[in-house]
Amino acid sequence: MVVVDVPSSFSHIETYSYYLLDMMVVYAWIIVVTIFVAYGVHYYGVNALQEKEDEESCNFYEGSWVRDESYPLYDSLACPNIDYQFDCLKYGRQDLNFLKYRWQPNNCDLPRWDGKDFLEKLRGKKIMFVGDSIGHDQWQSLVCLLHASATQTPIIHTDSENSSIHNFTIPGYGTSVIFMRQQYLVDIDYEDKIGRVLKLDSIKNGELWKQMDILVFNTWFWWNRNDSGKPWDYIQIADKIVKDMDRIEAFKLGLTTWVDWVNAEIDPNKNKLFYQGITPTHWKGADWNEPQVRNCSMETEPLSGSTYPSGLPPQVLIMEDILKKISKPFHLLNITTLSQLRKDAHPSIYNGHKTMDCLHWCVGGLPDTWNLLMYATLISDDH
Repeated sequence: MVVVDVPSSFSHIETYSYYLLDMMVVYAWIIVVTIFVAYGVHYYGVNALQEKEDEESCNFYEGSWVRDESYPLYDSLACPNIDYQFDCLKYGRQDLNFLKYRWQPNNCDLPRWDGKDFLEKLRGKKIMFVGDSIGHDQWQSLVCLLHASATQTPIIHTDSENSSIHNFTIPGYGTSVIFMRQQYLVDIDYEDKIGRVLKLDSIKNGELWKQMDILVFNTWFWWNRNDSGKPWDYIQIADKIVKDMDRIEAFKLGLTTWVDWVNAEIDPNKNKLFYQGITPTHWKGADWNEPQVRNCSMETEPLSGSTYPSGLPPQVLIMEDILKKISKPFHLLNITTLSQLRKDAHPSIYNGHKTMDCLHWCVGGLPDTWNLLMYATLISDDH
């Protein structure tokens, strides 16, 4: 056997070479991992940003009406206690085309209505609509939507003594769906000697409102009501009482009082707040480029496209300016334009009064979409 002596200096060189090789492998891995992480952060960051941009670019309120044979979402004839103003099928409307349209946003899809999911979201909660008959319209629609979904549990209907509060309770879910009639949101009080006084700086029902989990407010139509229909005799602001005043100015003052109440009293951790935008009427065909048309009585289809020929009514801009002063989280159900396109969705003569009505809306019908938009907002907030 031949034994070869390895000089110690060579052994040190070999060891150092292995050390260098190991270090090169380590550095190579560090470079690979750094590139991967950097690319991954960029890739996922860009994707997350894109998803955020896509979400922000999705305006539920910009779109058009499309025919959908799966509609309506429920049979209104099977829904109990629809108010005589809105129960179009009961009072003889034969054309059902108006029930077959779904709102389609331009850049996204609304979630399909899931009544059982909505009931779960409302489990143990109270939702209250406060306002005029248009708020009542939306409340009636939600009651019908939930009634069609809560097939295994009874729904109990109760009214207050003066019928200003209507409550549908769904015991199986511990849910209350309430409507409170307060057309101006501010108070009307009876004063000795002068009678009914519309108080533009007074809200007394706020403590009741704060007990609700979800609140949906609206007001407008009664502010411009003519003398024969108004439910007040005088208007008061601070210590000044007048027989009448400019109604637009009164609307501004009353809505500002409500905004001040919201800013002072609403707790976003307890109260989710919606404001229902102003809905249109369809009394003049000139508004939709049919000047020969006098009302909504013969209308059976919505307008096509995404814009209304006569544009937004001026009171919408007034409302939006005042709502900008709200400092608490809230959501505007911005339903004006999409409702303007639905000249076909009014009761016309198919109501309990048997008079022409181009102000309110059939249930089922357009108000179902308002509630679908509210449902979509609640889903988005959950995410």
